[in-house]
Amino acid sequence: MDVEQRLELIRQVGEEIVTEDELRELLASKPRPVCYDGFEPSGRIHIAQGVLRAINVNKMTRAGCTFKMFVADWHAWANNKMGGDLEKIQTVGEYFVEVWRAAGMDLENVQFVWASEFVTDEEYWKKVMNIARDSSLDRVLRTTQIMGRSDKDKLSAAQILYPCMQAADIFHLQADITQLGMDQRKVNMLAREVAPKYGYAKPVVVSHHMLMGLQAPPTGEMDAAERATAMKMSKSNPDSAIFMTDSPADVERKMKNAYCPAKQVEENPVLEYFRYIIFQRHWANARTGRAGESPVTIERPEKFGGNVTYDTYAQLEADFAEGKLHPMDAKKAAARYVNEILAPVREHFEKDEKARALKEQVDAWQVTR
Repeated sequence: MDVEQRLELIRQVGEEIVTEDELRELLASKPRPVCYDGFEPSGRIHIAQGVLRAINVNKMTRAGCTFKMFVADWHAWANNKMGGDLEKIQTVGEYFVEVWRAAGMDLENVQFVWASEFVTDEEYWKKVMNIARDSSLDRVLRTTQIMGRSDKDKLSAAQILYPCMQAADIFHLQADITQLGMDQRKVNMLAREVAPKYGYAKPVVVSHHMLMGLQAPPTGEMDAAERATAMKMSKSNPDSAIFMTDSPADVERKMKNAYCPAKQVEENPVLEYFRYIIFQRHWANARTGRAGESPVTIERPEKFGGNVTYDTYAQLEADFAEGKLHPMDAKKAAARYVNEILAPVREHFEKDEKARALKEQVDAWQVTR
């Protein structure tokens, strides 16, 4: 692919790119730029972390990026995930990797890097301290939503240090591109602010869309990053999220109860599943990823119009907006396709002994937390 073709593929991932001109220049000057995302290993993994993450990573690697997936075990420890038990956090990290392996992520072009590999490196802590020294407390507190926290929460000293660590991760990983969710935007912008002080190029920020939870969206005024955080699916509300190892019955129940007002296309979680996952499902497997969307068939009785196939999400959205596609028919189709997408993951955790043991351990911790 030429630069413009690679750029177009990355545009499919980025709801916002800061800046597109910098990204174009980077792609022209560096055949394999380094891209990174980081995640806190905590509890079960939902479909946004699993399938949507695989789709985005596969698009970035197809665009020529080397992807570093950062396992933020020490960050999760600082954020008191899994009760502050580092060993449990690291086990969950191994479980996440197994999910991505089963979901079709292109692991040949992905390098997993653990935060625990950094913590014995003096140069890493110099980066953290420099950022902490050059950032006001107010500036750091404005980024705390990256941890699922608010500047109004009672934070530990470790949680205040967390954003400085995350900004330092970018430089220590030698990342050219930060490819995280919109909820992580503020710390990525902090990294861009401080980069010139330490002789680093500003990282290009490619922020992907945060898949909505299945509940109704929040009310009240918020900026874009705050709204993305408030609307995203939450592990603390299991019915707001479809998890990668949910049973078919669980998926059908959750989708049946999902918020999906007739004719409403904005902030509609069921339509988001179609747009970002179901129509893009071929990208969830690195070996079958191809240009374009995958067709979707809505099955319904003849008295309600019979089956209808949409080649693109735009066609489905237009029919829904006009009332030609009923919410219940959309929900049933969404559940059917999601179950098809999750089938290989369920099979992996049933048949692979190591994966099954990890899942059983993580599931047990969900009960005892």
